[in-house]
Order: sequence, then C-alpha cells, then structure tokens
Amino acid sequence: MTQVLSSNSPSKALSSVKAVNRKRPVNLDLSQFHFPLPAITSILHRISGVILFVAIAFLLAGLDASLESEQSFNELMDTMSGFFPTLILWGILSALLYHLVAGVKHLFMDAGIGETLEGGQKGAKIVIAVSVVLILIAGVWVW
Repeated sequence: MTQVLSSNSPSKALSSVKAVNRKRPVNLDLSQFHFPLPAITSILHRISGVILFVAIAFLLAGLDASLESEQSFNELMDTMSGFFPTLILWGILSALLYHLVAGVKHLFMDAGIGETLEGGQKGAKIVIAVSVVLILIAGVWVW
C-alpha cells in the first residue's frame, strides 16, 4: 500500500487497484451462506434489541397519553383493543422475551459456561425452545 502511495506513476497505482479489485467477489449471494444456529440466535438477539429500542419510544408515548387524563386513557384503551395493536404489542413482548432469554445465555457464556462448539449448539437450541414456549404463553396472555 505504501508503494502505491509513494509511486509517482498514476498508471502503476491504477494497475495495483485493478489487481486488488480482481480478487474481490463480484456477486456476493447471501442465499449461498448457511449460518450455524448459534450465529442465527446471536443475530436475532441483536435484531430483537433494535426492535425493543424503537418500541420503547412508542410505549413511552402510550404511557404519556394514558397519564394525561381519564379521557385520553379511555381513548388509548379503545385504540389498543383492536387486532393490529394487540398483534404489535405481542410482537414487542415477543422481542422482549427472546432478548431476555438470549441475554441470559450470553451471561452464562461470559461466566465460561457453554463456550465450546457443542455448548454453543446446545445453548442456541435451549434459547429457541425456551423463547418459543414463553412467546406462546405471552400470546395466550395477550389474546
């Protein structure tokens, strides 16, 4: 890289850049990649964290509206009694439960439990199983 920068010839620099670009993949097809289960659970943990971050703004706005007056509380209750608001609330609750379970798994890993390849696989399966059960229980509770 320093040779390219110190070179006085623009054609040398251009040929070096072209040589580097030829080594790069032309089309990176993400459908060809098969992520292991621990990677998928880790990615979902991050996605659920982003969902929770965005959802907090809406939940705080709802809390503010519910505390404003009795009339605004009743209006919020009428709005939240529909199908789609209940579905969104269940989605937020599902993200919270998944994030909680995956976070506990990460805490165990920080303590040195389940750091091996087999432990990571088992931990990912446990995270999915426990999350599905808790999300279904939350669905029964919300509906």
